[in-house]
Amino acid sequence: MGTSLKPTHTALPAAPMPDPNHADCRGVASVLSRVGDKWSVFVIMMLSDGPRRFNELKRMINGISQRMLTLTLRGLERDGLVTRTIFPTIPPRVDYELTDLGRGLSQPVEALGKWAMEHLAQIEAARTRFDQRNDS
Repeated sequence: MGTSLKPTHTALPAAPMPDPNHADCRGVASVLSRVGDKWSVFVIMMLSDGPRRFNELKRMINGISQRMLTLTLRGLERDGLVTRTIFPTIPPRVDYELTDLGRGLSQPVEALGKWAMEHLAQIEAARTRFDQRNDS
């Protein structure tokens, strides 16, 4: 006769109450996703030496598209890490600069970037070994 569309398993246990000690995990996760994003890391590193123009950043960050740079800068600006200053010239000049909050983040971000550069060969070798073991 067919399948009944009436729910049969309705006695479900109540969802557990969230642990109040972990209530801010979502907020912290959203901050970490912003500052841990690869393009944000590059932008913060490039701006640590002072203000830069959009095209200057685009040239310095190999592989970033114009759209991705725009989105990254907007996100960093929204989070209070970067300021955008428009100069009334023709054509208009726009500079991006780290805020005090952004400068406070630049040291750990630069340390992370430096660590990645120093250990890149080791990580690539480990990936190769892993892939060779798992391809067979």
